[in-house]
Amino acid sequence: MILLKNATRLMPSNKVEGCDILIEDKKIKAISPSIPEDEAQIIDCGGKMLFPGFIDVHIHLREPGGEHKETIRTGTQAAARGGFTTVCSMPNTNPVPDKAETISGLLDKIHQDAVVRVLPYAAITKGLKGEELTPIQDLANNGIVAFTDDGVGVQTADYMLRAMKKAAACGKPIVAHCEDNSIVYEGVVHDGEVSGRLQLPGIPSLAESVQIARDVLLAEASGCHYHVCHVSTKESVRVIRDAKKAGINVTAEVTPHHLLLNETAIIEDNANFKMNPPLRAKEDQKALLEGLLDGTIDFIATDHAPHAEDEKALGFRKAPFGIVGLETAFSLLNTYLVKTNKITLNQLSEWLTRKPADVFGLPYGRLEEGAIADLTLVDLEKEFFIDKHSFYSKGKNTPFHDWKVSGEPVLTIAEGKIVYEGDLHE
Repeated sequence: MILLKNATRLMPSNKVEGCDILIEDKKIKAISPSIPEDEAQIIDCGGKMLFPGFIDVHIHLREPGGEHKETIRTGTQAAARGGFTTVCSMPNTNPVPDKAETISGLLDKIHQDAVVRVLPYAAITKGLKGEELTPIQDLANNGIVAFTDDGVGVQTADYMLRAMKKAAACGKPIVAHCEDNSIVYEGVVHDGEVSGRLQLPGIPSLAESVQIARDVLLAEASGCHYHVCHVSTKESVRVIRDAKKAGINVTAEVTPHHLLLNETAIIEDNANFKMNPPLRAKEDQKALLEGLLDGTIDFIATDHAPHAEDEKALGFRKAPFGIVGLETAFSLLNTYLVKTNKITLNQLSEWLTRKPADVFGLPYGRLEEGAIADLTLVDLEKEFFIDKHSFYSKGKNTPFHDWKVSGEPVLTIAEGKIVYEGDLHE
């Protein structure tokens, strides 16, 4: 048993209240203003804020095949440090999880090495090549959370429609990285101000939005739950908003970096600002926050994408896309959105916990009696500078190094077990 004393929790009204929480048999047994100190392990929370464990439905663990970038162990340690207790791992690994045997081996490795809950995706097409569908019904019965070819868009409507019909039949979402390769034009940044200034090939907004427009109509025809990864453009927000108004079962996510940065942040050829989709224009950044606030975009996901330092040193033209995000997400969003009064702390909590759980039908993201004991304690007043050299992740590829932030996860509990403990009593 663990007894958390002197914690603070958020109430739906945005008010806060003090509480003690008793954890037993992986669940929250009791929440009360005061719980007697029996034989439990006592942790004095010192008035710090307790949240349900954060959920990130879009991360890259790289294992198997990319262990020099990240492993299941290091990636989940980074997740725990960032306050995340549930993460969903993308399938662009080697081998690709596109058959039952590969999924089985991956689940064994997760059970062996993960320090938080990992729910893996399976691929939509074999080898992520877009040429042949995976055995979707078979894979759905083997412990996967959903289907995606993340990293590449499914290029033909035929394959996407057939995949959606099969996924709908077995009650699993199709999760899409939306990118029409015919109009990407080998771009490495947004096709806008920065591409002209740095003389780099640009990726037009249409490459994303036209594929979303295609897919929402396919989702309507198939009855599939269709989820859009890392929305980045104002046109995409408009298409998703219209689709929701039409009653189509579409949901969407946005990353912290697309909420906090736009293309003007790219001053020089620094590939720690290279991600896919790229940082867009100021008006796109504004539309993303508006879409999150009005419910068009359902929640936040990091798209944690670690790479080796020598790979990122190659510059925009040659470096791989992606940045890390698990260890910085809460602090950045709390500092630059909550403390600037753009959103409330309650909204941030919902977008990192209950909303992703509800969208994907997961029994997590709740701070209530009887719930699974996934909990994150945050020191909201702690101020510090982000230091990429201190990351638990193997990936140090962040555009946020040396940013001053406030609000640090100091204790993470997953299924009643302490998986990360920071400076609780500073």
